[in-house]
Amino acid sequence: MKTKSFAFAALLCILLSAEGCDFLRSVSGRPTSRDIQKKAELIQRELDRKTASLDSMKRIEKQLKDSLAYMDSLKQLKGTVLNPSKLGGLYTTKLESKFYIVIGAFRERVNAETLVKKVSAQGYPATLISFRNGYNVVGICPSNTPQAIYDTLKEVREKDFCPDDVWVLMNE
Repeated sequence: MKTKSFAFAALLCILLSAEGCDFLRSVSGRPTSRDIQKKAELIQRELDRKTASLDSMKRIEKQLKDSLAYMDSLKQLKGTVLNPSKLGGLYTTKLESKFYIVIGAFRERVNAETLVKKVSAQGYPATLISFRNGYNVVGICPSNTPQAIYDTLKEVREKDFCPDDVWVLMNE
């Protein structure tokens, strides 16, 4: 009898040393180290996903703060920012960018076309923008960010073709 008990105890010791605690955990219905590892990996993946999402939101928040700061800076440069809808809306022109520096507004389209040629010859991309109220404006240096339009406005104000009443068109 002692031999059977000893053999059983020896077999149990061998199983425990080979399987470790996982054997007892699985027998008792508790999670094994493999189950715990899988759960930890799932938690880590979820944490990584949420961290990436939070980082993305922080970048967007910074961009918004920067945009607001540049819009304030535009106002300090005495740069009026207007939306096409406040000016009667666009006629047929579809604008590709969000911001344009407007250096001239004309009733006669030919005058606007002349200014477009003049500034284009000086290396500034110009766009003829028609409004429903009959005005044709010349927008230059299209941009999609307030920072870029602010920097360009500072530069353009120094040019001889830039009037004192230059303004920024914000297409929404």
